[in-house]
This record gives sequence, structure tokens and C-alpha cells, in this order.
Amino acid sequence: MIHSLLFFLTCPIAAPVAAPILPPEPTPVLFQDEEEKPDKRPEIKELVDAFAGHIKKRGDEDREALAEVDSMLGEWEMCGPKDRKDIIRILSRSLNEKRKADKDGRPNNMLFVAVAVAFGRMGPESAPELMKWIDNKKHRKDVKLQRQLVLSLGMTVDNKGRKVLIDLLVNKYAAIQAAAAEALGNYSKKDQKVRKEVFEEILKVLNSAYNAKEGASTDREAQERYDVIAASMITTLQGLSGATIRTPNDWRKWWNDNKRKKWDDV
Repeated sequence: MIHSLLFFLTCPIAAPVAAPILPPEPTPVLFQDEEEKPDKRPEIKELVDAFAGHIKKRGDEDREALAEVDSMLGEWEMCGPKDRKDIIRILSRSLNEKRKADKDGRPNNMLFVAVAVAFGRMGPESAPELMKWIDNKKHRKDVKLQRQLVLSLGMTVDNKGRKVLIDLLVNKYAAIQAAAAEALGNYSKKDQKVRKEVFEEILKVLNSAYNAKEGASTDREAQERYDVIAASMITTLQGLSGATIRTPNDWRKWWNDNKRKKWDDV
């Protein structure tokens, strides 16, 4: 073999040598996360059925229901589309259940808030259900729950959800306005057309709140509203634009100077 190789290397080349015939490439091995995910698994049906039973107990088994929510979250990434649909459906159904307020009048919303949090990690499938329950008359007055629903909708980065969040920037509750602005910060990786749309809408609300505060120094409600919404709005403006400005007046000037520019070049 060695002598043949030396002869080949030292002998004058009289004609082109044909390319060697290589063996076919092996079929790539699919790892677990690349394979088609198993669907209609009995363990998911068991989780869904157990949760359905707990939520019907008027709150007596809400802690057990919370454990099932955690288990569903743990299984979510490995679920096929039918199992995901079943999970979303049963979690949404739980928000139809009634719970009595505690003795101080505070809503018994522990389970509902947990479901809203879970929905934030189940996008995009959860986006339609989140939009269904935001400002729903059954839970409209529960600001804590509404705030979490809004934040979770932002986590899905859903296109229709973006329109809902923009509308919520002028909600009567300052906490919901602030949550909508924070949720819109999730769109900072979108193309600049989307980012500019969101930026402009937030800036309008921020400037309006700022002007209301400055124009009526004795208006405590205007002052409090601005104090609640300003931080989240400014943080989201920074994320959308890449600028580090802090005051509404400076943001307005920056917008006028840069709204027609390519932001990634600013």
C-alpha cells in the first residue's frame, strides 16, 4: 500500500484522476426535541381531569388545582397540539368558576392569577384566551388578575394582542395602563415598523399624563396616575428605540428627530 502511494505521488500525471466515489452520508439522527411530539397522552388527560375535578370544589381544592397547573406547565414543552389545546381549554374554563371574597372583601383569586401566569408561558396558543378574559365582566374589577392577564398577553408577542395592549394604554386603572406599557416591551425585537407604532402610542399617553400633571399641580389623581405609569412607559420606550432618554419632553424631541430614520442606525 505504501509503495503504491509513493508511485502515485512521484509518477508524472498523464490524465486527470477521477474523483473517488464516496459512501452516502448517513441519515441524521433526530434528537428528542426534533422529533414529532407525542400527542393525546394519557398522563395529560389525567392532569386535565384531575384539575377539572379540583376547580369544581368552590375553592376547597384550589391548592391541589395549583399543583396541577404546575404539572401542566412542566409538561407543556413536550405536548403535541391536541394536548396543548386540552390544557388551554381546561385552564380557561377555571376562570368561569366563582370564588367568594375573603372577610375583608378581597377577591379569592389565587387560582385565577396562577392560571394567568401559566398562560404567559403557553403562547402563542394562550393568546386568544388571554384576550377573552381581559376586561371580561366576570373579573373586570379584579385589578390584580387583570394586570397579570395583560402582562401574560405581552409575553405571547401576539399580533392581535398588540392591538389589545395598545388600547389598554388608556384604561381607567393606572395599574392596567402601566401593565400594558410593560407588556408592550416584549415587542422590542420586532421590526422597526411595529416598534415605531408601539412607541408612538405609548409616547402619546405618557405626554398626555405628563401635561395633565403639570397643568394642574393640585390634581392629586393626575399626579398619582403619572407616578404609576411613567416608569414602565419610559422603560418600554427605551427598549423599543435603544435610546436612554428619561423625560417626556426629551422623548418627544427624540421622536420628532428620529421617527423617519432607521432606528437600528440611530
